[in-house]
Amino acid sequence: MVTTHNLGFPRIGAKRELKFALEAYWKGQSSRDELQRTGAKLRAKHWQDQAALDLVPVGDFSFYDQVLDTSFMLGNLPARVRGFHGDALDNYFRVARGRSAAGTDNHTACCGGVAAGEMTKWFDTNYHYIVPEFDADTEFKLDASRLLAQLAEAKALGLKAKPVIIGPVTYLALGKAKDGSDKLSLLPRLLPAYAKLLAALGAAGAEWVQIDEPILVTELDSAWQEAFHAAYQQLNTGTVKLLLATYFGPLQDNLPLVAALPVQGVHLDAINARDEVKALIQASPAERIISLGVVNGRNIWKTDLEAALDWLEPVAKTLGERLWLAPSCSLLHVPVDLESEHKLDAEIRSWLAFAVQKLSEISVLATALAQGRGVVEQELAANRAAIASRHASTRVNNPAVKAAVAAITAGLGRRRSPFAERAAKQHVLLNLPLYPTTTIGSFPQTKEIRLARSAFKAGTIDESAYTQAMRAEIEHSVREQEALGLDVLVHGEAERNDMVEYFGEQLDGYAFSQAGWVQSYGSRCVKPPILFGDISRPKAMTVEWISYAASLTDKPMKGMLTGPVTILNWSFVRDDQPRFVSCYQLALAIREEVLDLEKASVRIIQIDEAALREGLPLRKSQWQDYLDWAVESFRITANGVRDETQIHTHMCYSEFNDIIAAIAGMDADVITIETSRSDMELLDVFDSFNYPNQIGPGVYDIHSPNIPDATLTRQA
Repeated sequence: MVTTHNLGFPRIGAKRELKFALEAYWKGQSSRDELQRTGAKLRAKHWQDQAALDLVPVGDFSFYDQVLDTSFMLGNLPARVRGFHGDALDNYFRVARGRSAAGTDNHTACCGGVAAGEMTKWFDTNYHYIVPEFDADTEFKLDASRLLAQLAEAKALGLKAKPVIIGPVTYLALGKAKDGSDKLSLLPRLLPAYAKLLAALGAAGAEWVQIDEPILVTELDSAWQEAFHAAYQQLNTGTVKLLLATYFGPLQDNLPLVAALPVQGVHLDAINARDEVKALIQASPAERIISLGVVNGRNIWKTDLEAALDWLEPVAKTLGERLWLAPSCSLLHVPVDLESEHKLDAEIRSWLAFAVQKLSEISVLATALAQGRGVVEQELAANRAAIASRHASTRVNNPAVKAAVAAITAGLGRRRSPFAERAAKQHVLLNLPLYPTTTIGSFPQTKEIRLARSAFKAGTIDESAYTQAMRAEIEHSVREQEALGLDVLVHGEAERNDMVEYFGEQLDGYAFSQAGWVQSYGSRCVKPPILFGDISRPKAMTVEWISYAASLTDKPMKGMLTGPVTILNWSFVRDDQPRFVSCYQLALAIREEVLDLEKASVRIIQIDEAALREGLPLRKSQWQDYLDWAVESFRITANGVRDETQIHTHMCYSEFNDIIAAIAGMDADVITIETSRSDMELLDVFDSFNYPNQIGPGVYDIHSPNIPDATLTRQA
């Protein structure tokens, strides 16, 4: 028999139940007990959704972030929250977002909050984690109560549970030493806490523990490789069986390291590392479990089940009962259930699989391997039809778009004049002060905005009434900025549901779910567009709104666009053509919008590329190829304008210091970059790198409810 399992399940809920429960609790509108009950209900529902599996994950549920959960389980709390009143959940939310629930922080001396933990991207995904903080004196003290309680919950429901934890080496690699000390020097202090954790899980009845070490798909120097040897020699105590989980890429030069570790099972991402399956099997001990991620945990296309079986059947003959099947990674990165989609185009819907459907695919594959394809012929036939439908669909391929991409030349991405000449012309035209002030663009989506949008979609108000409602919100934003004395204004983006979805809805080649929510961080959820075909822009998307806003003021008004790389990286992308082809298609479409804004006399245009870095391959040796086409896509988008038009770009919540040369190569006149959550560390690179254009540091953390301290900001 083939064992089936899952590495993790979406925790936000099919209807975003966790989001609403968290926000109600933070506002003081519900109690802690109500929040905890919501969490318990979601865990039970999600385990029920996975009940057909042989092993279900436990510990993948979180009230904010699994990395932050690990920090608290290990007793690694930042000094700034130690000694606060309240229980661990209060401190947990203080680190996550700067404060806990309304009314719980009144005793503090700093306006009810503390500095939130730094937040950055989880490998190359759009999920954000709270960065662990270390220093030379960091100590670890285990508190496994949360995980043990969830394990007891699952066992009480009659489920065979597999606890999921982040491995010690990855945990250290994900964190930052705030004093510049060596993180690896903490490993001897950290491992005893992990050993106690594994012993506690074994005593609570766990047979297997999934221990996630995704940094094994990155480049590791000898010190980090040796850390793996040291860690797992100490953790291989026999109290539980260890399933070492890797995902998001191939192991490459780390494959011999993984093969030699004393663990009872290894999970390999066979979507990204299928070529390594045979080598891993040959290099592993004869009794080791080999878990293969055979369904894509990061995208929403149906698996070609017959193609999967073609390569899996020989593997199953080799491994027998040592073969486990799972998604490639945690299903955290896909929506919960396709059954929630009642309005999605029927043909496109037939091509998709969300988390629940992906687990069904795992079950079909396991049954076929164990009992033969004939037992699941009905399921295979339906899958075969869906795969064929997508392949043959005339909606996917647009010859005119393909011809436009083929006609791209290097000159399309070049500005007419060097930056110094452009800057002089822009200074004359815009007449801005020495240190201009602005915002990144979006104002809060108020209750009134959401009600108007819902009414318009429901047909209870017409387009004219909706337009008037949005114009009123735009005018309010403009007047507020004028009153505050900002120099460059924005229209507030009242009409936009999301910075990617808004544009995707107006581009040919995109489809949209109604309930395809995916967690980005905490209670923040996004509904990624589905890029299913060649991309084109039928008509202008923002010009009318920006022009109206500009008519309300004498100050410069920024046109606000999302860049092609960010739209690509924040979408569910096609798996039937290279990513760079789709990105060039997006670049050409957004370029048309840039040029139309310029024709409408918009003299400052911001093209956000918040997700530029997260598309980087996980190995630095592969970065340059990605950066070449990503930067060129931005340049194609931005650089058709006249010298007098000032191009801005914006980036946030990621590490940019190591790609600063590529960012300079984008040749934006102004880059605004988030610096508040990283203690202004992102500005350090400008001491050593002669950045040629202008920069605007983002000094206020808009994702924390804390009121910024202007004095500290000036000092920084």
